[in-house]
Amino acid sequence: MNHNVYFWLKSDLPAESVSLFEKELKLVTQIGYLAMGAMGKPAATAHRPVTDHSFSYSLSVEFKTLADHDFYQTDCQDHKRFVDTCKTFWERVIIYDSEPLV
Repeated sequence: MNHNVYFWLKSDLPAESVSLFEKELKLVTQIGYLAMGAMGKPAATAHRPVTDHSFSYSLSVEFKTLADHDFYQTDCQDHKRFVDTCKTFWERVIIYDSEPLV
């Protein structure tokens, strides 16, 4: 299961808060039971009608099972710490969850 999160940080966020956000987001990508974790910023690709460069950061994690995803959402202390620490930094978040086709 893939969990893709897009963050729009507040435009007036101090540099120290952006740095803390990046540090905390990186820790999320390193959660031990994830199959994969990555973070990024909008790529410098060509602007096209189907490409959205408006977000500030992205998080992409892959869970081995739906149960791992559910644990992450309800009981994972690393995820809770990230949200509690950083939730005042963003003005918008969108999540796209998907299951791979076999």
